[in-house]
Amino acid sequence: MQQTKTPDAAALLDHNAARAILNGQCGDPFAQLGMQDRTGAVLLTVFVPGAEGVTCLTDDNAVPLTPLHDYPGLFVAAFADRPASYRLRASAQGHAWEFDDPYRFDPVLTADDLYYLGEGTHRRLWHVLGAHVMTHQGVDGVHFAVWAPNARRVSVVGGFNVWDGRRTAMRRLGGGVWDIFVPGLTEGEVYKYEIIGPDGAAQPLKADPFGYGSEHPPRNASVVRDLRRVDWHDAAWMQTRGAAQSIDAPISVYEVNLASWKRAAGNRPLSYTELATDLVDYAAWMGFTHIELMPISEHPFDGSWGYQPVGMYAPTIRHGTPDEFRALVEAAHAKGLGVLLDWVPGHFPTDAHGLGLFDGTHLYEHADPREGFHQDWNTLIPNFGRNEVANYYNANALYWLEEYHLDGLRVDAVASMLYRDYSRKHGEWVPNHDGGRENYEAIALLRDMNTLTYGEVPGIMTVAEESTAFPGVSRPVDHGGLGFGFKWNMGWMNDSLRYMELDPIHRKHHHHEMTFSLHYAFGENYVLPISHDEVVHGKGSMLHKMPGNLWEKFANLRAFYGFMWTHPGKKLLFMGQEFAQSKEWNHNQSLDWHECDDGRHKGMQMWVRDLNRFYRATPSLYLNDTRPSGFQWLEAGDSDRSIFAFVRHGGPDDPKVVVLLNMTPMERPDTRIGLPGAGRWREALNSDAEAYGGGGRGNMGAVATENVPWMGQDQSALVNIPPLSAVILVQDDA
Repeated sequence: MQQTKTPDAAALLDHNAARAILNGQCGDPFAQLGMQDRTGAVLLTVFVPGAEGVTCLTDDNAVPLTPLHDYPGLFVAAFADRPASYRLRASAQGHAWEFDDPYRFDPVLTADDLYYLGEGTHRRLWHVLGAHVMTHQGVDGVHFAVWAPNARRVSVVGGFNVWDGRRTAMRRLGGGVWDIFVPGLTEGEVYKYEIIGPDGAAQPLKADPFGYGSEHPPRNASVVRDLRRVDWHDAAWMQTRGAAQSIDAPISVYEVNLASWKRAAGNRPLSYTELATDLVDYAAWMGFTHIELMPISEHPFDGSWGYQPVGMYAPTIRHGTPDEFRALVEAAHAKGLGVLLDWVPGHFPTDAHGLGLFDGTHLYEHADPREGFHQDWNTLIPNFGRNEVANYYNANALYWLEEYHLDGLRVDAVASMLYRDYSRKHGEWVPNHDGGRENYEAIALLRDMNTLTYGEVPGIMTVAEESTAFPGVSRPVDHGGLGFGFKWNMGWMNDSLRYMELDPIHRKHHHHEMTFSLHYAFGENYVLPISHDEVVHGKGSMLHKMPGNLWEKFANLRAFYGFMWTHPGKKLLFMGQEFAQSKEWNHNQSLDWHECDDGRHKGMQMWVRDLNRFYRATPSLYLNDTRPSGFQWLEAGDSDRSIFAFVRHGGPDDPKVVVLLNMTPMERPDTRIGLPGAGRWREALNSDAEAYGGGGRGNMGAVATENVPWMGQDQSALVNIPPLSAVILVQDDA
């Protein structure tokens, strides 16, 4: 290969382009750098600031490039023909290094990728955007791709190019996607995007919206992670989890904040590896069926608990790497535990490195603050009406389920997404095109997300935190619903807690607050949640919501849990409440595990453990959670004594369960209760048992029916109902 002597290489240079490269304003670097066809020659232009010399290494030649002293860092050479391949050798201050020119590589994304991205239908968008370790045209490196349609210039920057946005400017493809393959980079590389907006101004350096890893906060750059190395060993769980997550299955969820469940010496949060043993073993021992993780998507502020995410595709590095997070999920599956993730598509923070004003315009968020600014949380609201933004979130839901084998998503703050006037006064919101308050775009996103995830990933479940009367939240999309598998029953939670917080002397005037939920209990597929929201911001712990002296507080709480575990609906309990932690939750420290050394707290822990085990072993308590046939009142009107009695029905051959609640501190001996069947009824659980910290009052293990009609039943029995207690009776086999 011979270097061309005439014309001179420097004479072939576009000097306007050279100045743009030097000033970091070149919006089309692939038209200027690398090998470019010129009249009668091929011009090689490279930009290596700080280099004293650059040589082009072809298969049969080493061709020195000419430095352009008017444009420091630019080097050129002319060739008669385009080399089949080449590398570069640079030198400075007595040192030399070789590298592949990123401007000699073709695009990685296909025309189909760009078409589906623009259409908003690329289901696995993370396969093409973000940073991907790969071999491209025979060379190892990392491919970067980012959507920034209004940018003038986009560069990937990091330690590999001394954070100089002039050095690795990207190629603009169709649909506003920018890409570049950077040879020689590997997993662990730290990077951001430097973006010149449409007005020519440089934006704050941006983390990758599709970054699969991040630096430890408060640093916030993205980190290259290789998603290809996955060797799962949970096939047995994955094949059977659908039955374990159906509306007819027992589901008892342990909600956890990983940063504060337990801490190591020095107040260090546990790693994913430590949690894979400690948390998983504990949740399994307690009898829960699922662990729900408060958001672990990367977030800058610890005090947001993860609910203000920036890195939607990155498991937070606070506990370890993506591979270590996968190991945590796999460990849970090995113990028969499902793992749910709190997913937050409804808003994102205004941090400069995040999605806000990403390419210098309101790209991911609405421009109008009446649509795009969340007043309650000072966050930005995504513009789901933009195809690419909706695609970003839909693909993200699928990403967590596929890449990390998560078993479901609990979607945060759905009510704030459904209504344009959520938490806004008159004049502070923009009506939809029909003049109404419903957010059609967010509704479409939620329906599409549920259709996509249920359609693509067998056996998963989605759960809506939704606090309004929006119809059909857990109804299938093809039947007009939102398509969620389950919905949090916020009405039950509010009513029952309001009742339980009352002094028992006043409860008779609020009896309906414990019975009202049965008027709508079967309208949705409900989860009964006692979540973190009930034990923060001065609300106190569950224990100290309860009235009375300390003994009565514990008794009230045991009775309430008895009601919760026997009421129709799946269960969710926030960490620490299973042993009645005395203080409200503090995200900056561990739960007060030492309290389990106290018999009262240990008794509460054992009560919840036994409730879980009994619940899971008793089809009548879960099989008909969504059907009115699964529940029957025996006594719903005894407000003077604050007594409740009801039956839970399972299948035709399942023993019936009768639940008796006494919500006063008065023992109710010899209380006649109608029972739906003759014979012996075993006292399966009694919250007043001494093992749970109670007074040991009960029914000597069982009661026998008499042929005395009562409460609409042909049979009845005299039952002792201890003060502030839940007594659960099961019909023995005939």
